[in-house]
Amino acid sequence: MKSNASLVYNLFLVAGDFLALVAAFVGAFLIRAESTVPVAHPISGHTYFYVFLSVLPFWILIFGLLGLYNSSIYERRFSEFGRLLMGSFIGMLFVIFWNFISVKPIFPAKLVPIYGLGLAFLFLVIFRNIARLIRTELFGFNIGLTRIAIVGSNAMTRELIKSLADSRHSGYKIVALVGDKRQTGKRPLLTYTSFQEFLESAAESSLHGIIQTELFKDEAKNREILEYAQTHHVSYRFIPGNTELFVGNIDVELFRNSIPVIAVRQTPLFGWGRVVKRLFDLTISSLLLLLVSPLFLLIAAAELISGSGSVFFRHNRLTRFNNTFRIFKFRTQYKKYDGTTPEQAFELMGKPELAAAYRKGGDAIPNDPRITPLGKFLRATSLDELPQLLNVVKGDISLVGPRALIPEELSNYEKRHTILSVKSGVTGLAVVSGRRDIAYEERRKLDVYYVQNWSFWLDITILLKTIRIVLERTGAK
Repeated sequence: MKSNASLVYNLFLVAGDFLALVAAFVGAFLIRAESTVPVAHPISGHTYFYVFLSVLPFWILIFGLLGLYNSSIYERRFSEFGRLLMGSFIGMLFVIFWNFISVKPIFPAKLVPIYGLGLAFLFLVIFRNIARLIRTELFGFNIGLTRIAIVGSNAMTRELIKSLADSRHSGYKIVALVGDKRQTGKRPLLTYTSFQEFLESAAESSLHGIIQTELFKDEAKNREILEYAQTHHVSYRFIPGNTELFVGNIDVELFRNSIPVIAVRQTPLFGWGRVVKRLFDLTISSLLLLLVSPLFLLIAAAELISGSGSVFFRHNRLTRFNNTFRIFKFRTQYKKYDGTTPEQAFELMGKPELAAAYRKGGDAIPNDPRITPLGKFLRATSLDELPQLLNVVKGDISLVGPRALIPEELSNYEKRHTILSVKSGVTGLAVVSGRRDIAYEERRKLDVYYVQNWSFWLDITILLKTIRIVLERTGAK
């Protein structure tokens, strides 16, 4: 049995987006009509409304091409807002082009499309939030849930059960587990020892999908599950035991023109992606350097007046392909601790016990004795990071990427080569996910995730979130 919940939700979104756009441009027309300034092209409200209705299907098509009606975007609110803004802008360009080639003008005045664009984005965001809230509430009443059976008895099975346990947030309901009952933990599930036993149960009749977390040694059993899914038109997904193998950029291609193979790359950041990312880095970092140059000079003067040492802190860090570079930061610690690890610095000052507290506190301790008074302010406001824009211009690092660490910090990390397959960054996924409020291991996992799931839009999202956390001083220590 196929689930129609996603289809119904998609149709609801299409209808809601359509009405939001209609409301926006009717509102834009009324705002301009109420103005005392004469319009350039007087047209009736009815004419404007009917012409605009004929254009709107193309606007909805643009939303569809941007993936705004794909289930993968439903829970990614920030990404959804970004695509709505992009779709609104592209749709507006299409309408303006239509107005240009039309014999009669669509808009009575030049400000109408500007008003319409602003109102369209606002109404779309409001509607999408309301739609998400309604969907979540319906999940709470078991309406619209995707009913699945999980087949497997391994660590991934337990992780999947835990991830999908809260139906209100996941949108899934686990109707059965084919495998070991011990996998359920504190979450009681209907458990069957074989797939055949499950097929003989009542739970089978309400199934929407199957997720298999491990393959049986007997190929006939695996084939039975897949054939059942295909015959009964339920979705089938397989989670490989070695999930590390299927992350990053994956392509299915024909090898020697006849053999299908799966090509797994360490990161999707290659080819044109690297070119676009570099051009973006160079453009934005150059503009930022021009904008903050007065602040640069002010901080440099403060560093010299404080007498704590040189203006800049320079240190060897790691970046792509295990290459080292000299990072630039405004000085925040006393010069005598340059070139030392935290452990070495605390040993040098005769307080080796602080090293354990430093690591336990997420690489930070209150009133760190290595930090200068000016340095505390620079770190709290993240202004000490500004000189890294010079490293971005030079090409040492990127605006967004894994944290640039010293060789000693990554020397024993198992997935160091994955992290070092892209350039390090001024900011990154770990920074916007909690900075030093999360443990070192968790930060490195986020670095690995970024490398394996890079996209240009992910970079934009991280940069926008960085602005917010810097203003809020989240995790700054």
